[in-house]
Amino acid sequence: MHSSKSILILSSNSKRYLLSLFSTISSPTQPSNRITLGIDDLLSSIKLNKNQSIYISNRISRLKSLEKPQSVINFLQKTGLSESHVKSAVRGNLQMLFADVEKNLKPKIEYFQQLGIVGSDMGKFLSWSSHVLRFSLEKTLIPNIEFLKKVLCNDKNNNYLIKALIRCGSLIRKFSDSRLARNAAFLESCGIVGSQLSVLMIRQPSLFVMKESIVRDSVSRAVDMGFSLKSKMFVYAMDSTLSLTNETIRRKLELVQSCGISKEESMEMFRISPILLQVSEGKLKFGIEFYLHTVKWPKSVLIRRPSCLMFSMEDRVVPRYKVFQMIMSKRLLGNKVKKLSFSSMLIMTEQRFLKFISRFGEDAEELLVAYRGHDLLVSSKQEFYLPH
Repeated sequence: MHSSKSILILSSNSKRYLLSLFSTISSPTQPSNRITLGIDDLLSSIKLNKNQSIYISNRISRLKSLEKPQSVINFLQKTGLSESHVKSAVRGNLQMLFADVEKNLKPKIEYFQQLGIVGSDMGKFLSWSSHVLRFSLEKTLIPNIEFLKKVLCNDKNNNYLIKALIRCGSLIRKFSDSRLARNAAFLESCGIVGSQLSVLMIRQPSLFVMKESIVRDSVSRAVDMGFSLKSKMFVYAMDSTLSLTNETIRRKLELVQSCGISKEESMEMFRISPILLQVSEGKLKFGIEFYLHTVKWPKSVLIRRPSCLMFSMEDRVVPRYKVFQMIMSKRLLGNKVKKLSFSSMLIMTEQRFLKFISRFGEDAEELLVAYRGHDLLVSSKQEFYLPH
């Protein structure tokens, strides 16, 4: 047993204590050839809080060898986890170090692999949700996964399921401890079913394990903003408002209105593109002023296409506007120049836009320089035709 003095030393400098502890433990059966990471290397490189340090030291002090924790690390590495993923996985579930690989870990990992969680996806999943490996395969993991499959309809190759699990492993919990079934039932009662329910689970999987009152409030806030439960945008509105306070939403609406857009027009913009609520206030203001005062779009155009405010101003909007201005001023399209619109250039994919530039022969290089040479900060307002 450790003395209270040892515990104090441990809590103030767990790495040094653990390393000294390892050096006093005999481990004749420990593999001499480590793959990448050893148990001592692992624990000396991850940050452990006081309780974790005490837990690890107590467990390891009772071991006759480090064969079991080392075999766990080796197994995780052979599964394809990177060194950083192994560290995160262990930090999230220290008990895993003392699990039986063949009887406990391997069957569960193989089950997730059969679902399609492999390679880097497995690394992300376990680095964020390794705690799910504590659950019983037969009593918890399999029945809960089967329930999720029913919620995620038309999920070919478990694509939705994998995305949801990677983002929120807490979806896999004992039904008695989880609100998943009740929340899913409530959302379905609101008319959020089928593909809409799947979209919401992919974008906000944590919503399904929150308190039912939070889920109800999220629905109410979206309704209060004017979104119809029958609208395909409703689940995106829920997604956008979930992490925002009423004050933040009010402030963003007022900001849009301060740019000369009426209350009803601003509400219409957010109804068309609810994800716009997630855009920062600074970016919203800059974007609106740029489109209205620099590009000189009619207000009606911006209201119909609010998604343009979500593009990167520095990397996309401003550089492409420079290219647009050069094409227009030099009449590089000849008589067709009037048919070119900035909005059409803006929505092009990067590959298509570069291909579009390449059409201009000798002028293509100059246009590319104008497009790529935008490393100056947009805030300098020197060469970007920005609003004052």
